[in-house]
Amino acid sequence: MSSTDILESGEEPCFRLEHLPGKSPHLAGKASPQVNSRWDAPQVTANGVHDIEDRILRITGYYGYNPGYSSHRRGEGSDSHAETPGSETSGDGTAYQTCANTVLKVLGGLLVVLCISSSWVGTTQVVQLTFKSFSCPFFITWFSTNWNILFFPLYYSGHVATTREKQTPIQKFRECSRLFGEDGMSLKVFLKRTAPFSILWTLTNYLYLLALRKLTATDVSALYCCHKAFVFLLSWIVLKDRFMGVRIVAAIMAITGIVMMAYADGFHGDSFMGVALAVGSASTSALYKVLFKMFLGSANLGEAAHFFSTMGVFNLIFISCVPLILYFTKVEHWGSLSSLPWGYLCGVAGLWLVFNILVNVGVVLTYPILISIGTLLSVPGNAAIDVLKHEVIFSVVRLAATCIICLGFLLLLLPEEWDTVTLRFLTTLADKKTEEHGEELTESSVHTRSRSRANGAVSIPMA
Repeated sequence: MSSTDILESGEEPCFRLEHLPGKSPHLAGKASPQVNSRWDAPQVTANGVHDIEDRILRITGYYGYNPGYSSHRRGEGSDSHAETPGSETSGDGTAYQTCANTVLKVLGGLLVVLCISSSWVGTTQVVQLTFKSFSCPFFITWFSTNWNILFFPLYYSGHVATTREKQTPIQKFRECSRLFGEDGMSLKVFLKRTAPFSILWTLTNYLYLLALRKLTATDVSALYCCHKAFVFLLSWIVLKDRFMGVRIVAAIMAITGIVMMAYADGFHGDSFMGVALAVGSASTSALYKVLFKMFLGSANLGEAAHFFSTMGVFNLIFISCVPLILYFTKVEHWGSLSSLPWGYLCGVAGLWLVFNILVNVGVVLTYPILISIGTLLSVPGNAAIDVLKHEVIFSVVRLAATCIICLGFLLLLLPEEWDTVTLRFLTTLADKKTEEHGEELTESSVHTRSRSRANGAVSIPMA
């Protein structure tokens, strides 16, 4: 092929014919190879790779070639590869840290759940042991409520131990008093805000202890779980909360369980009275929570500690007269102070205080739903102790009623957007399965084509 043929073919020539200066030309058609002057000679690297690549690109006439292009791209590629691992490492580190925090929060929540369940089961069982030698439920309620005074000092001790900014007890007390309003705590606010909640608190615990004198710990703890359904009904009626059909179903299940529990031994005797007392305790507990949400709203840990200690002070000052009245009227009579079972009384009060602290601390440390599950787990815990230690035999009706109440309790734990989240999850799962099915079809078709080619099959297009 001559040089004219190369130019006519549209390709860019890589050689040209020149006469050597001072010398006669060679034979026609012979050309002396020389690098075109419009390209600069590339610099040769230490290993010669740069020079070899540039020569190959120049000879082959690579479109858009510039000298040093390969080396620049190699450098850019190395820079990009140098940056990508760093960004990926930082992203992986953030994801790993988030995952680790979530795992720690869940594990801590499970530990709190076990502690809450154990403390509530312990409280219920120790109360029944106390009744064998000291059957004075109101005195036990009053004595245990007084221990709530220790809540704020314990909170302040933890605050001092875990924070750098130290505050005096008075400063921290005033800061937590904002739960009652911007003006803080006063005698009027103390009586107006604390009195109704303290009365409801005492009434709830007193009815719970009365029910324990009539029923087993398993039945009382299961009936007390109905307070979740009562909270929903009161919130829907009084606070105008969102209506949810699944929670209405859960409330109906709770009421069904209550009726079945009362019917287990017939609508008479101590069993029916015990069911009524347990349902009354759950009702006053629900009223306490709804009123707290209505008048005081939500509270952080410090405000909750302040509120519990304030109720303990109110109980010590204003409700101390009630045990004395019951004593002199011989409704609840006890001997000398030295004959009282102080060990059991302090055990009940201490476990009750631990339960209240764990419930409020657990909301801060982990997910609130786990705290509710901790209360629910007290039912199987009490059932295990009743069967193994007290040799209680549960009837089929009582077991069915307990299971229905527990199932309703679990339905009440569903979040408000549970239906939307469930539909979104199912849609995502269906889309993922469709994509996987499409990928499987593509892979099978590619595999079939490769096998047909390997077997010598030829596809003949239609004319």
